[in-house]
Amino acid sequence: MQNFMTIRTDLAIEAREMVTNHVSHDVSGVDVVTSKDEDVLITRVNITNQAAEDALGKPIGKYITIEAQGLKYNDADLHEKIAEFLAEELNGLIKISSTATVLVVGLGNRNITPDALGPKTIEKLVVTRHLKDMLLDDVKDHMRLVCAIEPGVLGITGMETAEIIQGIVTKIKPDMVIAIDALAAAASHRVNTTIQLANTGIHPGSGVDNKRFGLNQATLGVPVIAIGVPTVVHASTIAMDTIHALKEHASFARYFKSMETLSANECQTIVRQVLPETLGNLMVTPKEIDQIITDISTVVAKGINQALHEKIDYENIHTCIKYI
Repeated sequence: MQNFMTIRTDLAIEAREMVTNHVSHDVSGVDVVTSKDEDVLITRVNITNQAAEDALGKPIGKYITIEAQGLKYNDADLHEKIAEFLAEELNGLIKISSTATVLVVGLGNRNITPDALGPKTIEKLVVTRHLKDMLLDDVKDHMRLVCAIEPGVLGITGMETAEIIQGIVTKIKPDMVIAIDALAAAASHRVNTTIQLANTGIHPGSGVDNKRFGLNQATLGVPVIAIGVPTVVHASTIAMDTIHALKEHASFARYFKSMETLSANECQTIVRQVLPETLGNLMVTPKEIDQIITDISTVVAKGINQALHEKIDYENIHTCIKYI
């Protein structure tokens, strides 16, 4: 089943599409529900059994994708709407009390822009754990204690990220961990336009730089929610997109008549033969990635803030603190 999935994707929705296109029918144990609000599409993929997990290569659990082409543009109103959707979906995954402790982890390397989503998001979170003894009595019962960490990467710290996070979890004993990471997509139109939430955590091989560790309930002992945005796509995917565009574009039909009958597998074979191996493995990101990461990290941070502090006006959180 895995042979045809030559391009790795971190998105459950794409893994499901690949499998469905290959076998020409829905996979048992994969429930999909979609909803649309103007220019925002939300898809909920629920993997319910071991067979579906094996077929998609994704652990049993819930995966939610929020897609909007406008996410990659500087559209304040749309970004605000997406942040609200993100908060709503995140609330549906959070199964902890209103006073629980939550650790938010910003994965990635802030020195490599496509991989800086996690660190950039951490900068914009409202952290409250250090305010525990300063909160007014009327807000103590409905304010979560949020703390955050940007652990860096192995090449900088000399420590596996999982080692750092495991040590922190052991010390502060959070009720939940939220891990934010940059992902890889299999379809170029989903780069910087999609946010994925999952209640399965981060698993080995996920993320832009193919991390080797796992951050999930099995390794940390607490529930882990993963939030990711695909910021890169394989160069070979762009080549495939070009072939498909040529096949569908009427003005090129007389030049590429033989292409009309090419199957998906034949197109992949052509790409592998034409592209050098090193070029085919390249990960590509838009040239505007600096501004895109800044904007999307703000959207993700707003969504998390709204979800974790749903009963508090976090923009005026200073009014909830007693000063001695």
